[in-house]
Amino acid sequence: MSSPEVKDIEYGSGVPSDPEAWDTDLKAPAEEQDPFGAEHGEVQYKTLDWWQSGFLMIAETVSLGVLSLPSTVATVGLIPAIILIVGLGVVATYSGYVIGQFRARYPFIHSMADAGEVLMGKPGRIFIEVAQLLFFMFASGSHLVTFTVMMNTLTNHGTCSVVFGVVGLVLSFICSLPRTMKNVSWFAIACFISIFSAVLITMIGVGVEHPSNEPMQLTRKTSFVNGFSAVTNIGFAYCGHPAFFGFIAEMKNPKDFPKSLCMLQAFEIVLYTVASAVIYRYAGQDVKSPALGSAGPVVRKVAYGVAIPTIVVAGVVLGHVAIKNVYVRLFRGTDVMHKRSAKGIGAWIGLAAGYWIIAWVIAEAIPVFSNLVSLVCALFASWFSFGLPGVFWLYLYYGNYFSSWRKTLLTMANVGLFLIGATICVCGLWVSGVAIHDDSSGSSFSCANNA
Repeated sequence: MSSPEVKDIEYGSGVPSDPEAWDTDLKAPAEEQDPFGAEHGEVQYKTLDWWQSGFLMIAETVSLGVLSLPSTVATVGLIPAIILIVGLGVVATYSGYVIGQFRARYPFIHSMADAGEVLMGKPGRIFIEVAQLLFFMFASGSHLVTFTVMMNTLTNHGTCSVVFGVVGLVLSFICSLPRTMKNVSWFAIACFISIFSAVLITMIGVGVEHPSNEPMQLTRKTSFVNGFSAVTNIGFAYCGHPAFFGFIAEMKNPKDFPKSLCMLQAFEIVLYTVASAVIYRYAGQDVKSPALGSAGPVVRKVAYGVAIPTIVVAGVVLGHVAIKNVYVRLFRGTDVMHKRSAKGIGAWIGLAAGYWIIAWVIAEAIPVFSNLVSLVCALFASWFSFGLPGVFWLYLYYGNYFSSWRKTLLTMANVGLFLIGATICVCGLWVSGVAIHDDSSGSSFSCANNA
């Protein structure tokens, strides 16, 4: 399927001649209508201001990513880690912008699956639909793993870790019940304050306690498996892209998406760089993953206590996007989307329950945080955050790759974006598989303390 010839696409341009056609053309197939286009429904979805979308993106992306980075610095050394953190952050910013461009050209897109259908028809939709759902489930599973670590830390392993996992499951399910992003965005603001405060407490705690007297290593010799695992951990820290289409779809003005994107990327690049360097500087080579465990017993408990909103809500944001994708797939083009009917509410509750049960099973099956993070990045984030946005751009500008020097440079950049995704996927799968096989620090469905 070849792309129509297009000019440089700006947000809100490159659409059909009637800007509202996707909302009002009832003759268009259901999959080519904006699922949230009804203006007078009981449930309104297009309610996000750009800053609310920005907070949601921060809550979804920053939470667990920052907690895995200090151990990455310890693996490869300070200088290579900072280069990777800043470099991949800049690349992720551009790939997010391309996602916004693609959504501007095809305003009916609500998810990566919709984009897959534009690229490859029905097979592309089905393949990416399954992949994005698995990504969200695995990522939500990593939040449940962190929840059990947090509960074990706060209670000194007060009970079986599986029980703590069930508590996280129930809490996440309850918080996922609102159907609109605006309601969840208020949780996200608390999540933003929570993760910033928890990381700040950890940095101050390790700075005061100075648990390691080892000199900081600017570079470090390591194996390929450990080194590339560090790369996948950094890639995971920028893995929010699969939810971007959903956030744009619920914004009052999708043209404001670049503001939300810049808000996210500026915050996370600065926080990732400073937090990982400071925590590694004082915690040394034995820095923990998640990083909050690197402080002393008291500070660790305080940090985890402050981080509770982040650990829960960030997983809820991921879960909400995933559940909404399935919900839209089932009821797109019907009145169920916009009515508070028993069918609509019951379907949402059922989907939420099924989603969190599967995420819990994943969390119990792979209970080591860093290994699960590495696997999620290799399988999914490699393509959703890097590879596919490169394909989106190449599709948009098919036939115009070398029409000017600017287009030539952008063509090379987006081919490079695709190659980055492919490399992280292939090498990441291998190293994460080796790490999971060799790691004896956790066992599936175990009551043992994983703090």
